[in-house]
Amino acid sequence: MGKLKILMAAPEAGPFVRTGGLGDVMSALPAALAREGHDVKVFIPRYGIIDGTHHGIKRQDIRAEVSLEDQVYEVSTEHVNDGMSGAELVFVANPELFDRPDLYQDPATGKDFTDNYLRFAFFCRAVIEIVKELRWQPDVIHVHDWQAALIPVYLKSIYADDEFFAHTRTILTIHNLAFQGLFEAEQFPGLDLPEEMFYSETGELEFYGSVNFLKAGIVMADAITTVSEQYSKEIQTKEFGCGLEGVLQTRADDLHGIVNGVDYSVWSPSRDKLIPCRYGLLNLSGKRTSRVELLGKAGLPIRDTAPLVGMITRLTEQKGLDLLVDGAKELFELNLQMIILGNGEERYHEALQELETMYPDKLKVFLEFNDSLAHQIQAGSDAFLMPSRYEPCGLNQLYALKYGTVPVVRKVGGLADTVIDYDKRTGEGTGFVFEDYDADEMIATLRRVVELYGRRQPWTRLMKAGMNLDYSWDASARKYSELFQSLVRSKESISLLS
Repeated sequence: MGKLKILMAAPEAGPFVRTGGLGDVMSALPAALAREGHDVKVFIPRYGIIDGTHHGIKRQDIRAEVSLEDQVYEVSTEHVNDGMSGAELVFVANPELFDRPDLYQDPATGKDFTDNYLRFAFFCRAVIEIVKELRWQPDVIHVHDWQAALIPVYLKSIYADDEFFAHTRTILTIHNLAFQGLFEAEQFPGLDLPEEMFYSETGELEFYGSVNFLKAGIVMADAITTVSEQYSKEIQTKEFGCGLEGVLQTRADDLHGIVNGVDYSVWSPSRDKLIPCRYGLLNLSGKRTSRVELLGKAGLPIRDTAPLVGMITRLTEQKGLDLLVDGAKELFELNLQMIILGNGEERYHEALQELETMYPDKLKVFLEFNDSLAHQIQAGSDAFLMPSRYEPCGLNQLYALKYGTVPVVRKVGGLADTVIDYDKRTGEGTGFVFEDYDADEMIATLRRVVELYGRRQPWTRLMKAGMNLDYSWDASARKYSELFQSLVRSKESISLLS
């Protein structure tokens, strides 16, 4: 079928604005799809915190209006032509709604902005209106997370008879099901949607008396994807479904898992400009240099017999921090050292600082977000710990594999899809995997790490097995491209039959 017009809508896109993995995805996937030959436009809100001068953002002569809550909001656009290596980025601007000191929360209170429902409903409507003003008819509209999930909903309701979108297919990607866009019932009328979408027995947006943006997107999109095959299965169960397992089960035939990729121009030890010494498969000496430099930065003693375990994460229960804190005594009895980088819940800040005081020669904690240090930890660590309660995809284990930093993960979500447990008998594997969400099992697995680290030949073989893997975005983009093509073909078939 060849070239498609693909519109991607998301609340974040690196390098312009990002708070986590979604921003990384939206900086790399559009460029990879453009390399596949597609015409790609990416839409994100024009937040006030984005440095327009630094990124070369320019105003466009595209304007539109959106009516919500009996008020008319003006839409203007700005754009970057070459900010994504072949994909054009369009910023949806409205200073009243987006010129704020943060993306989602008021820094003064630490709570979500009370009008987030309106801000992102506006964003969804504005994307639709802007596309029409541009006279650019997308074959596929690919929306990401709850903030963009109402686009399929609007297209199949108030825009249902609009010929402009007659041949457009929609896809929703769920990056983390725990974040759903939940709002009070009294805020529904402000969305300018048909009443039956909330107040009827089968209301697409109704969720236990609340408004749920993500649920509506799941119901209304033509296809749904998640960021790993395992996670696409897990979210259909009560344990991982966050209350939406039943809705997802009804869409099981339209639900696909595609693992996120890695931008190896940024995350590769042979190219990385942020590490002390570059290295690769044929010469690992730079990893030794990076290790020594990292230990020095952390103020930890150099112990060649003790593996250095890195951890870069949000400090939340989802990421397994309770296992680390609960099992600390037994963990730090092992012959290992650990460096943790991240921030999050205050209770984990306090617990980790206390552990750092108790084990000053074994643990260093950096309570911050520091991109440069993240690269140095990937390069300088011997192993990388991800004991997640759930993990839709995970990117750090993919980075770790390329850096020869052996991942130690729980068998869940994307971690299960991307890391193969080391087999002592055959020497096969790419990391260490444990199944139960249990501190003792995590510590037993780290004990296996310590034991193998003392045997240089099998350890080096394990490192190189991971470094040889290809999780580039080009491979993931081809899978998305195939899905887009199949959806467009199915739409054409329906049109021919009708």
